[in-house]
Amino acid sequence: MSDSITISAASFAIRPVSSFDEFADHSRGLLDQAAGSDLVLFPELFTLELFTIADSWQDDPVTELTRIGDYTREYRSLFISEARKRNQFIAAGSHLEYREDGYYNIAYIFGPDGEQYEHRKTHIFPAEADWSTREGDDMDVFELPFATVGFNVCYETEIPECASSLAEQGAEIILCPSYTFTEYGYWRVRHCAQARAIENQVYFAHCATGGAPGGPIPSGWTQSSILSPCDLPWTPSGVVAQAPVANTENVVTGVVDLDVLRRNRLDGAATTFQDRRRRVESYRRWPSHTTARQLG
Repeated sequence: MSDSITISAASFAIRPVSSFDEFADHSRGLLDQAAGSDLVLFPELFTLELFTIADSWQDDPVTELTRIGDYTREYRSLFISEARKRNQFIAAGSHLEYREDGYYNIAYIFGPDGEQYEHRKTHIFPAEADWSTREGDDMDVFELPFATVGFNVCYETEIPECASSLAEQGAEIILCPSYTFTEYGYWRVRHCAQARAIENQVYFAHCATGGAPGGPIPSGWTQSSILSPCDLPWTPSGVVAQAPVANTENVVTGVVDLDVLRRNRLDGAATTFQDRRRRVESYRRWPSHTTARQLG
């Protein structure tokens, strides 16, 4: 594995389009800005832009947003083709897709040699209940040629067990495609992403959907970033790279070093990756003791 990885996060702003080809051109324009990166990340449900193709989209109810699943074949074909053509791994955000028992919010990675990985979002944000999406059950890592990665899709980042499970399986980079409808939601995810990076000594790529297209499509609040633990090898803030302006479509690119991360896990000022695991048996006992005190 190469130690130095270049990551780009594309802050995609949803806008009305008239065809799938227009959506594809929109996506390619951002990929062009990420030329040379090893990994390009798109945000959560940026494919809702496809909902605007229908003439009636502004008047349709929010429950109809799952209609974008009709474009699943074209969406996957687009990013399979672009990953191969650009010789890049593309984490193509997430997409609503119908599977055996309902719709799932599925995040994908497409590779230059035809690799495909997917993750079904395991914790649905309460507002997503209107879309009748189901929850996945698995939290897996994926071995890319340059790093071990995994997904925490938006709200999953606010559930600490999701990131710690990936770190336990060897993840060094966690990909966080997100779609938050308010600035409050954005900062919940962003602050949690930074906390998860510190707790598990991993890199976090946070990529958020933007735009205010109207109709039933929620507005997005975005300022994508690439985050590290807050320790001496990096900036005090733990920000490797960040979009310079909020709520503007752009691509932010940063370089992360896995060898630095591995050394920091051993001799950093805060060796949280090791320390939060060495007393696991105590953690397992604490809930029962707390319950006993409350009942006593």
